Amino acid sequence: MHEMTKKSKISKCLIICSLTAFSAIAAGNALPGANPEVKVVKGQVSDYYINVEAEHTLTGTVRDWNGNALEGATVMPKFSPAHCNTDAGGHYALTVSDNDSVLCVYYPGMKAEKVRRNGEKTLDFVMQKDGHKSMPRTKAVATRWYNPENATSSTYCNPLNISYNYEPENANTKAGGAFRSSADPMGLTYKGEYYLFSTNQGGFHYSKNLSDWDFTTATFQRRPADDDVCAPAAYVSGDTLFYTGSTYEGLPVWWSTNPKSGRFQRAMERNTLPTWDPYLFLDDDGQLYEYYGSSNEFPLKGVRVSRDDFYPTSKIVNTVMLQPDRHGWERFGMNNDDEFTLKPFMEGSYMTKHDGKYYLQYGGPGTEFKIYADGVYVGENPLGPFTYQKHNPMSYKPGGFVQGAGHGGTFCDVKDNYWHVATCMLSLKYKFERRIGLYPTAFDSDGIMWCNTAFGDYPNWNAVSDIKNPQQRFTGWMLLSYGKKAEVSSCDSTFSASALTDENMRTYWAAKTANPGEWAEIDLGAVKTVKAIQLNYYDYKSIQHNRANDLYYQYKIYASSDGENWTLAVDKSNNDRDVPHDYVELLEPLSARYLKVVNLHMATGNFCLSEIRVFGNADGAKPAMVKKFSVKRDKKDQRNAMITWQPSAGAYGYNIYYGIAPDKMYNAITVNGATSYDMRGLDIGTTYYFTIEALGETGRSAVCKTIKQ
Repeated sequence: MHEMTKKSKISKCLIICSLTAFSAIAAGNALPGANPEVKVVKGQVSDYYINVEAEHTLTGTVRDWNGNALEGATVMPKFSPAHCNTDAGGHYALTVSDNDSVLCVYYPGMKAEKVRRNGEKTLDFVMQKDGHKSMPRTKAVATRWYNPENATSSTYCNPLNISYNYEPENANTKAGGAFRSSADPMGLTYKGEYYLFSTNQGGFHYSKNLSDWDFTTATFQRRPADDDVCAPAAYVSGDTLFYTGSTYEGLPVWWSTNPKSGRFQRAMERNTLPTWDPYLFLDDDGQLYEYYGSSNEFPLKGVRVSRDDFYPTSKIVNTVMLQPDRHGWERFGMNNDDEFTLKPFMEGSYMTKHDGKYYLQYGGPGTEFKIYADGVYVGENPLGPFTYQKHNPMSYKPGGFVQGAGHGGTFCDVKDNYWHVATCMLSLKYKFERRIGLYPTAFDSDGIMWCNTAFGDYPNWNAVSDIKNPQQRFTGWMLLSYGKKAEVSSCDSTFSASALTDENMRTYWAAKTANPGEWAEIDLGAVKTVKAIQLNYYDYKSIQHNRANDLYYQYKIYASSDGENWTLAVDKSNNDRDVPHDYVELLEPLSARYLKVVNLHMATGNFCLSEIRVFGNADGAKPAMVKKFSVKRDKKDQRNAMITWQPSAGAYGYNIYYGIAPDKMYNAITVNGATSYDMRGLDIGTTYYFTIEALGETGRSAVCKTIKQ
């Protein structure tokens, strides 16, 4: 090619360094000397490899919409610092390469943009008025219902509203794109605050009330595509917090007396054991134990270890193993209905000591399923032997908006109330796309450990309230948004606006842009008393991987009784927090029929919500008690039962309760919009008791007569 039409092009602002060679090769260019499109420049320290591009002169004119020539208009490739200005006749001449496919023109108050076809050497522009408007920076306005200067809460709503980290750019994200996730949580109380550790977060969350969470960076990631700390374990000894993660090859155990500083030292350089899904339990006699294991072949392990170097000081023992042939809830599959693909997985060891007994908790059968749950075995000694608790699973939530409650951990708050944090299934973009739920937990008078997940995705009183009975944590605020009509500003996904009110975390609505002014509106059907609102964001066309400090959401919520006259109810126009499941507890009840959410700023991607959930109460009588409630246990397989009932007037959903005694019906299954449930989570040889209640916007019905099966 002629020397005048083929030459190297180097921007004056380019800082050339030895990494240029790597960049050229990584971009797909051959090694030096093998590619004629790369120019090699000998430098003082290293060689520099510069892409060679064919260049052309592009000419044309720039005029306004009245045909007048514009002098001094700037013409430039959209993705290049090169530019030129027009002369008095509006003419320009600009050197471009074949890669300069989009040309832009700027002039005060005007703009234009055109696509240049390959080889095209003449482009004329007619300028248009520039409609760009800057976003004003205004202080959020306090209203009767929400004060941005004092937004602490007395309630919370699952999934927890924490800054879930984005998955690193790896094989998990290739198919569906960027997504948030966290799982395998454990909580503890340290110096009067609550710490939440979970997988791949680059640090940990902490709170004073279990509603409002802050984040501290404490990352131990080595390679960009790696997880950070997977299924972490932490425990407190005096004023020191110890922390480690899952490993087959040996990770350090870190310690800190000021963990919120993000600074940790190593208590040991490399863990001796292949401890995947570890838990470190410090007994009240000063002995330290480690439990670990994640497998569908091998049992969970337990061992006493040294507090000095974490080296084993006892025999390693097998503790417990899944028995899906006897325990229906331990079977694989979305509804415990797959006994062919894989054996179920047992993981997530956790130990709680209560009243002299040792409660060994474990997760199963698979994190990507709605029936993911935690069970418990009980022993007299920290290494067993352990006996399967008759009430199992201990933590179970296969229905409702939040589904799954497995691989979690139990901790005690400052008022001696127990809580269980657990993994919730999402599994939309990838099977390990997950969230975290928090559930009140207790031990009854017979020593039975149980977790209350009934109304587990509704507003519940947080740790500020000293409530001993987990069932009394529910506020009584009912769901007002289920199945309601929704309207939106635009739509850019396969799901319609109805996804905003279908009580399904795995569907979403996305606007065409992330621009300020995109909106979503729901009609509650009549004026209702609103007490809380939960906005569940989802990632659509997001580009984020791993954690960044500029992730936040800003929006306003307007309320109306007639759809014409609107009042600002919630203003988060200067919010700087990452709130992907933002839960707003109103300062006082709000009377409204219509609610409109107006986008101001997205963390990343298009304006996208999986659900707008509204809680409060409607006027009127409570739903009628359920009639013709039936439980038919499968005679050939006692692990299964078909549960049916008649629809109740005024009900949008139902809670099925079951347990091992009439006063121990601790497990709950929420069913919305249906009158049957295929139950496949029972244990062979155990007698169960069942009842049901209807859920309506006006409240809950009385439970029906108990059925024994």
